[in-house]
Amino acid sequence: MSNRKTRSSYVCNACGARQPKWAGQCPDCGAWNSMVETAEIARPVVRGGYAGAAESPRVESLAEVSPEDRVRIQSGIGELDRVLGGGLVTGSVVLIGGDPGIGKSTLLLQASASLARSLPVLYVSGEESPQQIGLRAHRLGLAGEGIRLLAETNVEAILAAASQERPRVMVVDSIQTLYTDTLQSAPGSVSQVREAAAQLVRFAKQQDTVVFLVGHVTKDGTLAGPRVLEHMVDTVLYFEGEPGGAFRLVRSVKNRFGAVHELGVFAMGDRGLREVKNPSAIFLSRHDEAVPGSLVMVTREGTRPLLVEVQALVDESPLANPRRVALGLDGNRLSMLLAVLHRHGGVAMFNQDVFVNVVGGVRITETAVDLPLVMAVLSSYRDRPLPLDLAVFGEVGLSGEVRPVPNGPDRLREAAKHGVRRAIVPVGNVPKEGVDGLEITAVKTLAEALDGV
Repeated sequence: MSNRKTRSSYVCNACGARQPKWAGQCPDCGAWNSMVETAEIARPVVRGGYAGAAESPRVESLAEVSPEDRVRIQSGIGELDRVLGGGLVTGSVVLIGGDPGIGKSTLLLQASASLARSLPVLYVSGEESPQQIGLRAHRLGLAGEGIRLLAETNVEAILAAASQERPRVMVVDSIQTLYTDTLQSAPGSVSQVREAAAQLVRFAKQQDTVVFLVGHVTKDGTLAGPRVLEHMVDTVLYFEGEPGGAFRLVRSVKNRFGAVHELGVFAMGDRGLREVKNPSAIFLSRHDEAVPGSLVMVTREGTRPLLVEVQALVDESPLANPRRVALGLDGNRLSMLLAVLHRHGGVAMFNQDVFVNVVGGVRITETAVDLPLVMAVLSSYRDRPLPLDLAVFGEVGLSGEVRPVPNGPDRLREAAKHGVRRAIVPVGNVPKEGVDGLEITAVKTLAEALDGV
């Protein structure tokens, strides 16, 4: 009989906060009905840090540490390498999350097949049997040579097998299905997810193995489990898109070895995910003739300029409180811009429903969408179409000024590459040498930009 003592506590599934007794609302994050009882065994185990340092680390000067020029490992999928910052870094841990059926396992199986041509790869599945993985690989037309499969959910058993196989790349699908013998709580609980991830991170750092962790998401679309899970790993990727749609977006929200908010675009087909080399072409729906409420803007996802179409529909509202619906944009920012339009543009929409959409399922979080959004709304309200060869970007301030956004020249060159002939941009974004084939109009205020709409 074990002499280890069992203690019980309550852990919040939303933020990971621990409380001695149950409460209907988490005192830390305010989530309701998120406190789950967790029974753990107290154990006097001394573990190393997440960074996988040696057992007897020494203090040294930063100047003495010579950075190693490690060559990144190419996954064979260009869009995935772009999101990762140029490829895989040895010893890194990548956490990828997304809705069920979005394509996480498909992407990682395709990457594993490509990497297995030159590197040993271990694919660990806690949700599927080897036969099911084999059926999916056969459907995708992937060769299975070089990929070692393991169907296991015990972390200690996984690490023991990995120590024997010594893979350069290991995929764990998924982290919520794993458990460790050192805890009594059920798989998927906050403590199990945190401890299992900690052991895998230490293994990756000590063995210089690239580890992919697949994570479940909540109803809000965020990664399930404790928030510390995202802090422990090196890179966090989100899979976006409609499960029934044709396109998938992979976005990096954290990357210690590259740019954040980098975007990779894939097309889902019967043979798996296919890279989209020129995403601007699919996000631009070329109309035969100009239509009201449609405008092209140039956004920037990570290091890539991207042309997307912003659509607006303004209609008289029969409701006392008109609707404000924004898809792919921040709804609060839409309300703020409508107030700026009234104050500094002289156009009131108190009795109008306003619907805004970004074509292609792209979600824009930067402020460069402000000016094209206001112009598209006004175009729909006045039923005046804007030119098809016009592109717009710029931030709109509360006092009606138009502010510059980062990387203006790169955006303009990308627009000219796709046939745009006219552009309305902030004064601070106009390049001194100009852009060949592009007529640029610089504006300082919102009133100047709306003149003629």
